[in-house]
Amino acid sequence: MTAPVSIEITARDGEARAGVLHTPHGSVPTPTFMPVGTKGTVKGLTPGDLETIGAGVVLGNTYHLYFRPGPDIVREAGGLHGFSGWGGPMLTDSGGYQVFSLAKTRKLSEEGVEFASVYDGSIHAFTPELTTRVQEDLGADIAMALDECPPANAEREYHRESLRRTARWAERCKEAHTRSGQSLFGIVQGGLSPDLREESLSLTTDIGFDGYAVGGLSVGESREEMLGMLSLVSPNLPADKPRYFMGIGDPAGILEVIRLGVDMFDCVLPTRLARHGSVLTKDGRMNLKNARFRRDFSPLDAECGCEACSGYTRAYLSHLVREDEMLGHRLLTYHNVHFVTELCREARGRIEAGDFERWMEGFRRRVSGGAKN
Repeated sequence: MTAPVSIEITARDGEARAGVLHTPHGSVPTPTFMPVGTKGTVKGLTPGDLETIGAGVVLGNTYHLYFRPGPDIVREAGGLHGFSGWGGPMLTDSGGYQVFSLAKTRKLSEEGVEFASVYDGSIHAFTPELTTRVQEDLGADIAMALDECPPANAEREYHRESLRRTARWAERCKEAHTRSGQSLFGIVQGGLSPDLREESLSLTTDIGFDGYAVGGLSVGESREEMLGMLSLVSPNLPADKPRYFMGIGDPAGILEVIRLGVDMFDCVLPTRLARHGSVLTKDGRMNLKNARFRRDFSPLDAECGCEACSGYTRAYLSHLVREDEMLGHRLLTYHNVHFVTELCREARGRIEAGDFERWMEGFRRRVSGGAKN
């Protein structure tokens, strides 16, 4: 029986993979960056913007959508697709990241996670069964199993206990998952210990999912440590299933995880940078709040053909972000999401051409040599 979400690998260059992610809401070329729409929207962009940019998969967050507007309202609207107006593929996080980010206001147990709502302080129990049911109501193409994402500096024995609990939660998620047309992905944890990563990998793949994510990285460890763990896990994930790295959005990092065989990745970085006045370019980040842009009437990025770069000058965009105008945030967000989307498209072409590694090294040298503040 074919899974609702599957991947077709069309080219390889070393560990790097190019392919097509097939979903009930369309097929997406991989590797692909997935913009984060935590509360049902990618901040500042319309579904039409995302379609024009060429975004493939958009994320939503179970924790936040559970509280507002509530899964019953989203279900009545026809799921997140009907509610948001986005017709392409969607993925929902289980709330596992909030286990990490809201550690001061939650309690863990074998049963699940007890959260104090960030909205009103009320207490809610998130169990594997609840998060699975909520994601079925949200109706995304991909639902994630509930996991714990421990901090990188947690004790080794805590990581061991946590990854085993995550595996038990994953089994419960799989047992609870009944929605046809929706795939469930498992998540590999294990911190920075190779043997614990291998244990989590074995436990998670033994359960069997339609796709696999590598979690518990980009949470405070060094880039070298992150890539070391990913290089251990990614090549040993099932080759015929989608591979998802949770939480990478800087251009150099994106290319590094692609090099290690990742197909899908997400991060708030491109949209968050835009809201603070910064844009991504092949010559590094550019902060438009810098005084030198006030009289710079050149395009934002001469190598980019997006709406922000083809229609506005750096001086005007600098003015907008200095004045905290919504248009400035929107245009910079449009550019940043467009930039990482095009970076993935170019990476795919280089994998197909068999020169990904050489191209990536050239890109990294240019970014590091031309970074701006």
